[in-house]
Amino acid sequence: MNRYLLDTHVYLWSVRGSSRLHPGVAHAISEAAEVYVSVAVLWEACIKAALQRLELPAPLAGNPALGFRATLMDMRFRVLSIELEHAAAVRDLPHHHRDPFDRMMIAQAMQEGLTLVTHDDIFDRYAGLRLLKT
Repeated sequence: MNRYLLDTHVYLWSVRGSSRLHPGVAHAISEAAEVYVSVAVLWEACIKAALQRLELPAPLAGNPALGFRATLMDMRFRVLSIELEHAAAVRDLPHHHRDPFDRMMIAQAMQEGLTLVTHDDIFDRYAGLRLLKT
């Protein structure tokens, strides 16, 4: 049973229907038993949008929380809240990567037994983290 957690770029590429998402990965996501998107994705996207480093896709632009919920429902993705165990697990991660959002998603994937779908090569450094690369 394939259970995935999408990183921020993969979620945004999925929402936008971007060609940057490899067709094989898009197919794997569409066929998965469960696909999760962390609240950290919305948090990161909103911070980057506020800093004018990212333009939110149309569904998120007006009301990001409502748009996030709508895209998850439309795409049959599930929201993954940040739980106490996820936050605590970040402490024990090696410091290969300093991005707090990515570190949270790594901890969540490991705690929940999910495969993290990403394009980021630095994630390869985390022993025990299951990855699907775009």
